[in-house]
Amino acid sequence: MDRISDVVVVGGGIVGCAIAYELARRGVQVQVIERRLVGSGATQASAGVLAPYVEAYHRSNLLELATRSLDLYDDFISHVVEDSGISVQYRRTGTLEVAADAEAATRLFAIRRMCASHGVGAKWLNAEEARNAESQLSNGIYGALLIASHGFVGAYDLTEALRRSAVAHGTRFLTSQSVVRVTSIDSGVRIETSGDTVTCASAVIAAGSWSGLVEITGAKPLPVHPVRGQLLHLGWREQPLTRVVWSDGCYLVPWGDGSVLVGATVEKVGFDERSTVAGLRDLIEAARQIVPGVVDASFEAARVGLRPATPDEMPIIGQSSVIPGLVYATGHFRNGILLAPITGMLVAGLIVDHVQDAVLDSTAPSRFGEN
Repeated sequence: MDRISDVVVVGGGIVGCAIAYELARRGVQVQVIERRLVGSGATQASAGVLAPYVEAYHRSNLLELATRSLDLYDDFISHVVEDSGISVQYRRTGTLEVAADAEAATRLFAIRRMCASHGVGAKWLNAEEARNAESQLSNGIYGALLIASHGFVGAYDLTEALRRSAVAHGTRFLTSQSVVRVTSIDSGVRIETSGDTVTCASAVIAAGSWSGLVEITGAKPLPVHPVRGQLLHLGWREQPLTRVVWSDGCYLVPWGDGSVLVGATVEKVGFDERSTVAGLRDLIEAARQIVPGVVDASFEAARVGLRPATPDEMPIIGQSSVIPGLVYATGHFRNGILLAPITGMLVAGLIVDHVQDAVLDSTAPSRFGEN
């Protein structure tokens, strides 16, 4: 059967759903094809941390993209909640990055200077001040950097809200179907799946770690590779944390129900989605170094996701140089949740408004050859 759509989005994670929503609310007929269930890949194993000045401070291009996306988040959440009718946990209570010693503090001082140059409030706290801010911190810490504009969002809930919002605007979701080939045709783009064929005016590859496995006729495979991230969900018995707490080895995110998420490992193990004893042990030990009370927490669950990485750690967002009408939106690595709003906006701008935002120069697929 050969079905017709305005735009087909390949991939139903947070990025694919954000793109579908942005397109659909502009009146575009969208179909999303997902190889598993919506939000069941890297998205479900994300703690939803929104912290560009921690994650991207060392890369100016990524920092610009990430800070612009964070600036969109308040309105983004408001619109999605209104359109979907469901609540999404979203807090901008800041992040507290802990330094174990003077050497680790040097990097935090550099981040503080960078934040000051961007007009962003970042406050250095000595050990006593840090423990006053978060009473559960270890007595052995050196100090911490507080960035008040940071926060976190419920990644899976946001993805479900985006899915419902997109459906409310006419989007169709096709799950348990793998896209095997994308080909240019006179009328646009042909998408071949494991059981069907779809013809569309435009298509978007947003399949995360699996993006490089989709055959794009005439193009080189995308250099996107999976990086395993393991995440712990713990029942918390101690005084609740009030904000995201970071260290060199992990982060802890206080959930609305009183539980805590601890993440995340960074493991180059291919398409291996197993949760391992070694990975969870390392997370627990890293968390214990900054919050000793973690040893009294109960085990709720372990989650695993494969984060899509690129050689230069920048996402791939932009038009194909091989197939007119094909757009890439993948390779977001650890920042898929953070970058979802701006990715949706940029892709919708390309497809609907034919606008090439200047930031796309740094994310163009052409930097990896004919794609």
